[in-house]
Amino acid sequence: MVRAVRRVVLSAIALIVVIGLAGVPVYVVPAVADTPREVDVIMVLGGRQDGRENYAISLAEKGLAPVVLVSDPYERPDAYMEAICDVPHRVKVICFDPDPRTTRGEARFLRDQAAANRWTSAMVVTFTPHVSRADYIVRRCFTGDLVMADYAPDLSLPYWAYMYLYQSAGFVRAFAQSGC
Repeated sequence: MVRAVRRVVLSAIALIVVIGLAGVPVYVVPAVADTPREVDVIMVLGGRQDGRENYAISLAEKGLAPVVLVSDPYERPDAYMEAICDVPHRVKVICFDPDPRTTRGEARFLRDQAAANRWTSAMVVTFTPHVSRADYIVRRCFTGDLVMADYAPDLSLPYWAYMYLYQSAGFVRAFAQSGC
């Protein structure tokens, strides 16, 4: 009996370690992350309000893009987003409400804006654990040259564990959805 319990516990630990290691190139050091480079537009995905918006604007101000699309899926009023969307910048910043208020809605907005503006390249900025899933979703909508930029804020170990679960569930949902 003790031997069987021990075997189950060790198997569970081994499974957790394997899953954790398998997630490293997906969530921790995303294999799809690119070095920022010149594109037609930069889009910032909504999320933690962790500074990625200002990072994207700074990339554009360095000459990497003339336009920044900033997703604003938050309830109003939102002081953080007002400080970004309601002030002038040295580049054109367009804040938008995605429909639906998900990565899929953001990807659809990029698709539509790219068609309307004849953009053929885009950079998407999101935070590290979301890069791979965002890449999968955005590529279903945007067929141009896509650069995935990894904004890497400091995350606690418990938050990383939560992100493994959250992003994995998000992948399952994205795989189950068809089209853009």
